[in-house]
Amino acid sequence: MDQPLPNLPKLSLPRIVIIGAGFAGLKLARKLKNKNYQVILLDKNNYHQFQPLFYQVATAGLEPSAISFPLRKVFHNTPNVTFRMAEAQRIDQEKNRVYTDIGYLDYDYLILAMGADTNYFGMKNIMENSVPMKSVSEALFIRNKIISNYERAINIADLDKRKALMNVVIVGGGPTGVELAGAMAELRNKVFPMDYPQLNFDNMKVVLIEMGPSLLAGMSASSGQKAKEYLESLKVDVMLNTAVENYDGLNVIINGEEKLKTNTLLWAAGIAPNGIEGIVDTQKFKNGRLLVDEFNLVHNSKNIYALGDLCLQQLPDYPKGHPQVAQVAIQQADNLANNFLGQLKGKAPKAFRYKDLGSMATVGRKLAVVDLPFIKFQGILAWLTWLFVHLMAILGVKNRIFIFLDWSWNYLAFDPSLRLLIRPTYVKPKDREELIEDKT
Repeated sequence: MDQPLPNLPKLSLPRIVIIGAGFAGLKLARKLKNKNYQVILLDKNNYHQFQPLFYQVATAGLEPSAISFPLRKVFHNTPNVTFRMAEAQRIDQEKNRVYTDIGYLDYDYLILAMGADTNYFGMKNIMENSVPMKSVSEALFIRNKIISNYERAINIADLDKRKALMNVVIVGGGPTGVELAGAMAELRNKVFPMDYPQLNFDNMKVVLIEMGPSLLAGMSASSGQKAKEYLESLKVDVMLNTAVENYDGLNVIINGEEKLKTNTLLWAAGIAPNGIEGIVDTQKFKNGRLLVDEFNLVHNSKNIYALGDLCLQQLPDYPKGHPQVAQVAIQQADNLANNFLGQLKGKAPKAFRYKDLGSMATVGRKLAVVDLPFIKFQGILAWLTWLFVHLMAILGVKNRIFIFLDWSWNYLAFDPSLRLLIRPTYVKPKDREELIEDKT
């Protein structure tokens, strides 16, 4: 829109506009609360999403509200920080201006923290027929789809059609794929047989497909191997060195052959940075990530910064860039916030240095792997560590209590109570723009 964004506070402070309220954008905005900057935070949703637990929403372990936190609540009584639910469309680097779907606004500093979306590697059929999991909405869609499949399967006499509805194929052997496969296997082994006693769950396959030679490629070889053993103990079919070539909504094509039949292919095989119009080619790497220096300043820019999954910061210790994980985004945001605060005192900015705090993944109840800088361990202790770390990372005391109660009940009863098929009602055309996210 070519009209200025209305109802913004008029403050005589340098204005920092942050696009994206993920781990990086929210960390930066929170650290600049009540400081001598005007901060405008933009996001297409009015809540922060805790991505590491999407898979638990998808498998009915947690309710969506437990891993979502309203952004406006974060900034109560914070006059220098303003949130607007808006979708940034393009930037004008010469005018220092951001154009959104609700108006434009000018900036002194612009922070790009839009994160990444699903990468289908140019495979159109897979993009159209598989299901991604990069938002709470998508995780809830997966939950609805899986439950709907079983409600349909129990009313189908044809065995082949029933198997296709029951089978779940997951592509991508990173933490998301491993955790999703483990959770789906536990539902099949323990929960669904109680809900659908007339179905034979020996007919249901949970398959995890990974193109590389091991699972959890970003972690240690021992953790990857142990995760594979855990999944196989849960009766997950793990296929390594295997690439999915096509999927038509029913047939999974591998090496030119129809290897599997499923109505549910969950795609967790890669991510692609979210872009924005107005960034020139010289500021981007060939994969779309924005090139930044050691201060996260975008190349050939004086006042545009990029954080997290969106940026590529080539430093001596990380010539190919940092791993696209939450800790990198959070630490980059923390360093940039310190540099902004130091600038007010005339201090020189400090270069970003990533501190690897470790990696972890859970496979199932009492099954997890943890890689810390000083030790690697697996099993129930790793599982308890995973629970504690993720619980403490959630925003809001209420959310932590809800998640703790859900986890406690699920552990004791092994019967998650969120297996509800809540189908969206039809949205009239006149209301679609406000109520439905456009994924094109």
